[in-house]
Amino acid sequence: MKRFITILALAIMVTGVSAQTPKNVKYVFTEASDLNLIGKIHENTPNPYHRVDTVKYKGFTKSENRQVRCPVGLAVLFKTNSTTISVKTDYILSADMLTTMPLSYRGYDLYIKDNGKWRWAGAKASSPKKPDENIVIIRDMDDSEKECMLYLPIYSELKSVKIGVQEGAALESLESPFRHRIGIFGSSFTHGISTSRAGMSYPMQLMRWTGLQFLSLGCSGNCKMQPYFADVLCDAKVDALVFDAFSNPDAKMIKERLFPFIEKLQTAHPDIPLIFQQTISRERCNFDLATRAKEQAKKDIASKLMKEACEKYDNVYFIDCTDAADALEETSVDGTHPGDYGYTLWAKSIEKPLLKILKKHGIR
Repeated sequence: MKRFITILALAIMVTGVSAQTPKNVKYVFTEASDLNLIGKIHENTPNPYHRVDTVKYKGFTKSENRQVRCPVGLAVLFKTNSTTISVKTDYILSADMLTTMPLSYRGYDLYIKDNGKWRWAGAKASSPKKPDENIVIIRDMDDSEKECMLYLPIYSELKSVKIGVQEGAALESLESPFRHRIGIFGSSFTHGISTSRAGMSYPMQLMRWTGLQFLSLGCSGNCKMQPYFADVLCDAKVDALVFDAFSNPDAKMIKERLFPFIEKLQTAHPDIPLIFQQTISRERCNFDLATRAKEQAKKDIASKLMKEACEKYDNVYFIDCTDAADALEETSVDGTHPGDYGYTLWAKSIEKPLLKILKKHGIR
């Protein structure tokens, strides 16, 4: 019996070694858009990695135009038995940011399904000096079939993304396990600025937890309820819309734009919930009195108008996530943007009220 256990243990060790990635592995590449690309607010764009067709939709500033061409919140679903996974990228533009990790703004974030749960597997970004290099995200896995989700960079415009697996391994599109289509329009918070990895914004964390598909239209500094952004949302095929709408505009702009914004969206989507969030507290307000006054004015007008909006319009809701204010203390990177854990706390603060509203509309 003892000899049998020893032989079995050796067999397991040999099997594990044989499944490891060879040192001189040869990679075979597949364009990511030929697999299952999820998370797009508009599914058909000339460039598959753009969120919005900026030829069709006009009015964007130069900054906004660039941002909606970045694949924020997009992920590729695939399955493979390869022991290694790599990526080659043809960038059109790539940012250089001070408060956000390169792994987030120009890199890739890989999750693999394990016992029904998405677990982090690896993240990697190419060097700006070698942007087209083959970056190995993970290696030395076993050769069982794995269900994978690869988040794309949050602040780079892409021409091509090729996923590499070892020669002889299978690579197939994976059917999406995520339910419904929930659009989410918001500021740098929704965009994921100051995250360490591309999959750590609060909408992406909620998506992994709940199994609901969030379609990000996060645009850093540029979520101000503009009519041309409303045009994009009016044409989107969605079951619900969520807004981080009060983080970028000042109090005067909120007062001028909120009701026309709601009315335009309700004309296009009369039966879906429109769910607005209060903006979070910023640690910069601790001692900066001017910023504190400005932020408080935004919160006050948002609370006042949303109370009126919820009474005036059907299917309009307001989530006051100020419950997260104390929890978010000392979680910001720069006094404004939370880090990964701060975004986790934000996601937790809105999860229950958000799911309750969605359930009321048959979205679960």
